[in-house]
Amino acid sequence: MDKKHRIGIIGCGGIANGKHMPNLAKLKNVEMVAFCDIVEELAVEAAKKYGTGDAKVYTDYKELLKDDTIDIVHVCTPNRSHSFITVDALDAGKHVMCEKPMAKTYADAVKMLEAAKRSGKKLTIGYQNRQNNENQYAHAAAAAGEFGEIYYGKALAIRRRAVPTWGVFLNEYEQGGGPLIDIGTHALDLTLWIMNNYEPRMVVGNTFRKLADQKHAANAWGDWDPEKFTVEDSAFGYIVMKNGAVITLESSWALNFRVPREAAYMLSGTLGGVDNVDGLKINTVKHGRQVVEDVNLEAGGVAFYDGNSASASAVDMAQWINAIDTDTDPCVLPEQALCVTRILEAIYTSAKTGEPVFFD
Repeated sequence: MDKKHRIGIIGCGGIANGKHMPNLAKLKNVEMVAFCDIVEELAVEAAKKYGTGDAKVYTDYKELLKDDTIDIVHVCTPNRSHSFITVDALDAGKHVMCEKPMAKTYADAVKMLEAAKRSGKKLTIGYQNRQNNENQYAHAAAAAGEFGEIYYGKALAIRRRAVPTWGVFLNEYEQGGGPLIDIGTHALDLTLWIMNNYEPRMVVGNTFRKLADQKHAANAWGDWDPEKFTVEDSAFGYIVMKNGAVITLESSWALNFRVPREAAYMLSGTLGGVDNVDGLKINTVKHGRQVVEDVNLEAGGVAFYDGNSASASAVDMAQWINAIDTDTDPCVLPEQALCVTRILEAIYTSAKTGEPVFFD
């Protein structure tokens, strides 16, 4: 496309620098022209590194949204502010990619979806793991019916001792929770997407804060401050879908499990199953025998070609911009991300009340 999209970045912290900005910079038909952060120095540094020569810097996102030449906004702020910034951006006539999860609460996520419908602009959520080769393959195989009816799934986001100690990750007010809403959200998104099932009936959940008060805990990113650790260190959910299918969701930042599993799933259907806990594996029965298939995902399966595919985040940014160019749906629909947020909130609610949460 000849048109260059003008993008504004709201929130210039870790996720913007680690995922959004470097991968947008790889695209020829975009330019980052505005950067906003409540810490002005972060916006200034981002503008110097990724911006156009005349890129503007803001500390108030509402001032950025007044620029009518900006047609796309990326929201890379803490979870609490996802909703109101996204709603304001959509109402200002911008397409929006919001970092995961969609929002801190289901009610806030609903407001985002309503704003997208009201404005006619595109909204997507940053679940880039869908773009991994293995997950694309599993999704395509499931859509083709190769696993039959998928009636059981496990969504896994287990870290042994990898608590993020920077930013506001440990702050319940800003984030809404800990590992469940941070990394559990990716595992659940992948599981629902491959199952193509977004109709939950009920949820039971438990959360634990069992290791957060320990010191010298051999954390991957250094010791955490127990006084600032206001979220769970592990969370688990049991989800029943309207068609009777069941999903178990396991998430942790700190858990005494030997083998970590992140953005992982195990799915079982009537004709076969699939998991990505140790490379992509498909299990089924052929010719009266149990069969486990390893899928060659390197360079389209060409054995003699040694090459690396683009990162999932790079592909995710490219498909998002292409969806705007071609006026087609992005990979992650807001309705799908809304379901993820609804289930996560229900797990937290069930954990607090000790009761199951039923949906209409």
